[in-house]
Amino acid sequence: MRPVDHFTKEQQARIVDAIKQAEHNTSGEIRVHIENRCKIDVLDRAANIFSKLKMHKTKLRNGVLFYLSIDDRKFAILGDAGINSKVPEDFWDSVKETVLEQFKTGNQTDGLIKGIIMAGEKLKIHFPYQKDDVNELSDEISFGK
Repeated sequence: MRPVDHFTKEQQARIVDAIKQAEHNTSGEIRVHIENRCKIDVLDRAANIFSKLKMHKTKLRNGVLFYLSIDDRKFAILGDAGINSKVPEDFWDSVKETVLEQFKTGNQTDGLIKGIIMAGEKLKIHFPYQKDDVNELSDEISFGK
């Protein structure tokens, strides 16, 4: 199955809506990337995708990537340098745990949505929405092979 077919169009729309909602209160940028296989360490692969999506090019370096490898059942959340310089090392752990709890019950859509909303809340603390904020990255889900 192609990664783009893993979630229905309705599920994809719900995930994109969650990204828009989460970004409404922060200048942070959130992306979701889904692919079938991850043949290397999941954080290394997430870092590769982060770079490929040019997420490190945001003005405040406040991008967050939710990376999901379907067939390998691997998941990671990766924040950019601007975020990581301001937050504790375990900043994303509670978000990741919430997402994974939903994944274990077969609820990947709701898991991603809950995680995205939580990420937006956490980003709002350190990167509140500015009236001149520009959406620097696409809110659409990106798909690998």
